[in-house]
Amino acid sequence: MTKRRRSTRHGRARGGTLALALACAAVAGGLTGCGTGDGGAGHGPFQRVLDEQAAALRAGDRSGYLAAVDPRAAAYRSGQERVYRNLRSLPLATWAYQVTDVARHEESATVTARLRYRIAGYDRVTTTDTERLRFVRRDGGWRIAAEAADSDTQLWEQGTMTVVRGAHSLVLGVGRDRSGLRRLARAADRAVPAVARVWPGGWSRRTVLEAPSSVADMARLLGSPASSYEGIAAVTTGEAGGGAAAGGSAPADRIVINPQAYGMLSDEGQQVVLTHETTHVATRHQTTRATPMWLSEGIADWAGYRASKTAPREAAPELARAVAGRRPGGDDGDGDGDGPLHRLPTDEDFAFGNDPARLARAYEGGWLACRMVAQQWGQDTLVELYERAGRAGGGRSPDVDAALRSVLGIGQAEFTARWRSYVTELLG
Repeated sequence: MTKRRRSTRHGRARGGTLALALACAAVAGGLTGCGTGDGGAGHGPFQRVLDEQAAALRAGDRSGYLAAVDPRAAAYRSGQERVYRNLRSLPLATWAYQVTDVARHEESATVTARLRYRIAGYDRVTTTDTERLRFVRRDGGWRIAAEAADSDTQLWEQGTMTVVRGAHSLVLGVGRDRSGLRRLARAADRAVPAVARVWPGGWSRRTVLEAPSSVADMARLLGSPASSYEGIAAVTTGEAGGGAAAGGSAPADRIVINPQAYGMLSDEGQQVVLTHETTHVATRHQTTRATPMWLSEGIADWAGYRASKTAPREAAPELARAVAGRRPGGDDGDGDGDGPLHRLPTDEDFAFGNDPARLARAYEGGWLACRMVAQQWGQDTLVELYERAGRAGGGRSPDVDAALRSVLGIGQAEFTARWRSYVTELLG
C-alpha cells in the first residue's frame, strides 16, 4: 500500500491464513518555511555551517563534519558521530541543505532547512526532507547544538545502522541483526523480478528497504502515531505520480518494515507483502490522485498473490464470510446495511481506524476486482486500465466509469455487477 506522509494514508488490515498486514503510503513533497520576512537575509551564517558540514560528509572528513557541532552539546555530538558513520555506509550521490527560515533569539537560533539527498544506484529522484536545528553562538561563530521539534526523523538517527546490499535491493536496519536483514534482501530481490514480469518499464527495478527496531521507531519515521501501524507489516512511502507530478521534487520510494507484524508472517506471507509493496514502487509514476484505491491496492495484491498457492477463500476470509451470509444482517460496517458487494470498495473503506473486518474486505474486494480483469480480459489489459485510470482529469480527479468504458468496453455499473457475480461464485 502507499502512504503520503502528513496526507492520505492507505493501509491493509490483518487477514487470510497468511495473516497479511499491508500498508502503503506516498510521502507528500512540497515543503515550506515559515519565512522571516527578510527575504533570506541573515540565512548566510547558518547556510555556510550546513554547506561545510555537507561537504565534509561527502568528502569523508569526520573532523570537518563534527566541526559544525557545538562542542558543549555532548549528547548531541555523540549522536552525530554515529550519524556520520551511518551516512558514510550509504552510497550517497547527493547531500545538501537549503536554509528556508531562521528564528533568532540573541545567542541562539532555530533554523529550518531543506535536506536534499539521493542514494546512488537506487534513487531516480532526490528526496527532500525538513530539518529543524537549534544553533548556538560559540567562540564567535554558530554551531549546531540540537535537533528542534518537528524535524523529520531519519533511520540513520535512530541508532547504529547496518546496510545490506542485495542484487536488486538495499536494506537499511537499526537494531536488527545482519542475518535478518539478509533475509529481507533476498525476499526483496525475489519481489523485483516478479513485479517486473507484470510491470516491466518505467521504474528502476531497485528497492530501498528501511527496517527500524520497533513500531514506535517506525511511527517516528512516518510521522504518525504508533497505533496507526499495529498489525501493519510494511509501508511504502513515495509521491503519487513520481517526480513528474511534482516537477522532479517528489521523494524516492522507501519500503518501511514493521519488525513485529512482518516477523509474525510465514515465509510466503512475507514474500506476498514485499511483492505488494514493490508493485507500488513500480507503479509510482502511473499512480495519481485519480487512481481509485481499490485499483492501486488491488493490483498490488494481485501481483503479490500471483505466485502464491493460497486459495482465494483463505486469502479473502472476511469477504468469504460476508458472501456466505455469516455476518448478521450482512452489514459491511459502513452503516448502509446493504452488504459488502453492493459497490466496489471506496477510498474511505481503506482508511486506518476503520473496523478491521471492513478494511480487510476492502483489500480483498480490490484484489478480486483486479484478479477478475486479469483473468477475463488479460494481464496487459489490467495494466492498461491502471494507466488509463491514473490519467483521468489530468491525474487530479477520478473517472473510473470513463476508464472502464475506454479499456474494457463496459461502464462501472456493469463492471460492479460482474465483479459481484465473480466474487460470489469464487467465494460462495
